[in-house]
Amino acid sequence: MSFLRPEAKASLMRWREVLAGVGTMALGLYWALFTGGLLGLIGWALALAGAALAVAGVQRARFRTGTGGPGVVRVVEGRISYFGPLTGGFSDLSSLTALTLDPTAKPPHWLLRSEDGTTLAIPLTAEGSDQLFDVFAQLPGLQTERMLSKMQAGGSAAVLIWQRASAQIHTLRLH
Repeated sequence: MSFLRPEAKASLMRWREVLAGVGTMALGLYWALFTGGLLGLIGWALALAGAALAVAGVQRARFRTGTGGPGVVRVVEGRISYFGPLTGGFSDLSSLTALTLDPTAKPPHWLLRSEDGTTLAIPLTAEGSDQLFDVFAQLPGLQTERMLSKMQAGGSAAVLIWQRASAQIHTLRLH
């Protein structure tokens, strides 16, 4: 039996890292300001760690757009697997050449293009899609803040979020 409404529970789960970071920071500041000696120094370190956790938690919370969408995402040792009701597949992190956000799909989808030319489409609301934040953070040169702002903005066309440097197509200018 749960004493929380499902909406409240979902909101707490979305912002859980922020809440943990703020709590850690508050404890650290309490120790730093109201005790002395070694415990005070530990308190300052704990406050800094809590602040870092809260900042990272805000990014993760912005990445979580909801659950209950079609399919399930699993990430195991760099392999992203999507099991959907109509489609599915897998893609290895090391073989990704591009990451695109398609806000026009219902619900919006991540499009993961691999070296072999295949594209894996994953709904943002698929169960387990929050695991993709850590996977995407490993992509060299990915601009996390840009990705998060594009997710919030919506839009009428697919947006290229990341592309491997060696896969960028160089166009020749005629004039």
